[in-house]
Amino acid sequence: MGGFELGDNQYGKAETRLVRVDRDGDTHAITDLNVTTTLAGDLAATHLTGDNSGVLPTDTQKNTVYAFARDGVGEIEDFALRLVRHFVTTTAEIKQARVRIEQYTWDRIAATGHSFARGAGTRTTTATCDGESAWVVSGVADLVVLNTTGSEFHGFPRDRYTTLPETHDRILATAVTANWRHASTGRDWAQAFAGARDRLLTAFADTHSRSLQQTLHAMGERVLEGDDDLVEVRLALPNKHHFLVDLAPFGLDNPGEVFHAADRPYGLIEGTVRRSDAPDAGLAWW
Repeated sequence: MGGFELGDNQYGKAETRLVRVDRDGDTHAITDLNVTTTLAGDLAATHLTGDNSGVLPTDTQKNTVYAFARDGVGEIEDFALRLVRHFVTTTAEIKQARVRIEQYTWDRIAATGHSFARGAGTRTTTATCDGESAWVVSGVADLVVLNTTGSEFHGFPRDRYTTLPETHDRILATAVTANWRHASTGRDWAQAFAGARDRLLTAFADTHSRSLQQTLHAMGERVLEGDDDLVEVRLALPNKHHFLVDLAPFGLDNPGEVFHAADRPYGLIEGTVRRSDAPDAGLAWW
């Protein structure tokens, strides 16, 4: 029997919750984040012998997030880049750092400067630095969308276990998770995010869907078409099924008006759309 060796490994602090309030007189702004830091490098000693001389404590990683926030957060892409560059330059054994941030949306309630309501969707970013280069992925998660018509699903293979009827008009609903990779690390992040999110929604709304896969590809293409700095986009679209309820036992018809919204099980459609002339990213951490 052969020996053993240490394979790929990483460690970090998961889900550090950070809320920063910026106060401009009576008008306040909220930045509400969930930050996960992940580090990798020359860490064989701690795994093999328990020598922790190269292990930056995860508690230190958490504290760094809070300390950096004291100077302001700004756009989450910039905040993530600040953190990853710090981690790879302050501990010799750390060769690669990744920071993933989820930003929860808060909408201001009219006529107040300090009252907010939770908004739709979660803005996300992941920044990675290997000491020589850095790259950024932005995105959105849990963006729930629905079309009441304009969706079909038919022509699929049938076997002895197939009970799903074909449909030429159905509700199509999903909770969009999309991540798009930037070619550069210095740009107007807020504008880029707003544009990509708007194109996702517009593509979902104006695509006559014959499958959720087709819709996914249309959404990915639209995101890339509107921003030359974006290289590829990855999407995950769970099919949030809505089934027409049979009201015949009650002597009632149902002309496409009453549905049962099922939460599970659900179809999960995933895919990537990339520029045909873009080199393979080769980024294991993106």
